[in-house]
Amino acid sequence: MSTKHHRSRQQGPLVPLHQPLLSASPPNHDGRWMRRPTTSPGPEARGVRQMAAGRPSRQLLSLSSQQIQNLRQKDKWVPLPEDDDEDAAAASAALAAAPDSLPASLEALHGESLSSLATGDDFTALTIAPGMFQDLDASRARQQRGRITLYCPGDSFDRKKLDEVLRASFPASAIKSYPDVFYVEYFAASDDAPGGDLFFFDYGVVACWGLDSAQEAAVMRTIAHQAANQPVDSEELEVDQFEFNYSSLEKPHIQNDTVTLHKKAAKDHQVKLAISYALAQSTKLSLHERRVSAMVVETKHLPESLAASGKVALSPETIAKLIGKVFIQKAAVNLLSSVLDTPEFFWRAPDSFQALYERICEYLELEQRVEVLNARFAVLQEMLDMLRDHQNNHHSARLEWIVIYLIMVEVVVGLLEVLGLFGLVGNE
Repeated sequence: MSTKHHRSRQQGPLVPLHQPLLSASPPNHDGRWMRRPTTSPGPEARGVRQMAAGRPSRQLLSLSSQQIQNLRQKDKWVPLPEDDDEDAAAASAALAAAPDSLPASLEALHGESLSSLATGDDFTALTIAPGMFQDLDASRARQQRGRITLYCPGDSFDRKKLDEVLRASFPASAIKSYPDVFYVEYFAASDDAPGGDLFFFDYGVVACWGLDSAQEAAVMRTIAHQAANQPVDSEELEVDQFEFNYSSLEKPHIQNDTVTLHKKAAKDHQVKLAISYALAQSTKLSLHERRVSAMVVETKHLPESLAASGKVALSPETIAKLIGKVFIQKAAVNLLSSVLDTPEFFWRAPDSFQALYERICEYLELEQRVEVLNARFAVLQEMLDMLRDHQNNHHSARLEWIVIYLIMVEVVVGLLEVLGLFGLVGNE
């Protein structure tokens, strides 16, 4: 494009392009996007691209659950929806007007004291003692950053029992019920411990915002495990960790598993709920990925045995059980679970909340991971169907040989009868 045409083109707002075309880094200070040098993709990255094109690779299907999660590009910069400019302008106008109106009101209320301070009669009264605001600064710093931890202690929660346990552990004013989630405002027992937010999703996931490890362990022990249906083993317990950061200088975004939000979102639990929906779905999907990986390990020796000896040391009943397990997991992901559904909360919530939820889903690559999971289901199903057909063919071949033997016996008996009629057999 020539320089003349470039200058005559009308300049519009900054529009983020699709991720494959731009760098994973955020815009720099002057708003320009920076492009990162490209490198040759490895076999795992090529497997993801083949998966997106409908051609699952063998390397990708053989990966474990943790390896599939590690394929997610964590350093990519995904912008999050921002608040309306009108709210920001109103806040700026209020701050700008505050210094002008404040002295007048103070003069009216405390005219003598204000006059004495202005003349410098008792200026030492304004001296700030060392360390006066250290506790306040530490509290603010603790509130600006924190951890987001998600647990999946069971397949689901007994909603009625969970409600009883929550009301026995927290005041009623701190609990709010949504169609498929309970929200709890967590108050710290002491000033040194942080407070936070808890979200209990019906499909067995707990999201903890701003709690430390001891508080999370107490919540899991006293609440989550008591209300969980079909609790998972400690080895199967799925745990995901993220971080949050409140800032008025950075644009809202998510990068390196850190969610950066505006300070105004700190007191809005619905913003955290919109984010937690996507994070909880990712954690639930990780549990299914782990279970499918275990099934892959359990059945990977079957094709090798068939290729080496031409036989499979499994009964038709065992193969039928494996096929049933694959179907149960596939149905849990695609039919019965809320992993793929847009939560009902967003039907009545503002569009900005759903946009926030969709951006987090984009960062977590939920659609791509579900495609990989379904591809692994397809491979497992195809392999087990092949083994079942092999068993059926082997059984059919045995029946055919039995029929052949019976026919041969019948022919011999008939031949002996014919020979007996002619007196060639049985005359002695």
